[in-house]
Amino acid sequence: MLRINDEIMIEDWELTEQFSRSSGPGGQNVNKVSTAVELRFEAARSPNLTGPVKSRLKRNAGRKWTSDGAILLRVEDTRSQARNREIARERLAEMIRKALQAPRRRIATRPTLSSKRRRLDKKSQRGAIKTLRKPVSGED
Repeated sequence: MLRINDEIMIEDWELTEQFSRSSGPGGQNVNKVSTAVELRFEAARSPNLTGPVKSRLKRNAGRKWTSDGAILLRVEDTRSQARNREIARERLAEMIRKALQAPRRRIATRPTLSSKRRRLDKKSQRGAIKTLRKPVSGED
């Protein structure tokens, strides 16, 4: 069981782990021991997450979200299989915690009078510079 916060717990049936050989450091050990962890979380079928949380989680997960509604996390950071399992679970918990926070609504504001005046002044200055670039019409 994976604890996200006080209210949300991810059950064991929602998580599956597969182990494979890892690339990277490890010497001869890398060819013998399956230390890389592939953690699969059935997010779309999870009864512990609400609809809006699932949609935010899908948006945050990006390419890690599969077509059947699962999140795949592959971790091969360390030489230890146990440590890689911990890292994968921590990353999943952090993703879910991030999805739990609803984004704050943007409050529309109007530009101030002085900012409007500054914008118009700069606009007229810019126009004056451009008129000075034109060829001079001679009255000789």
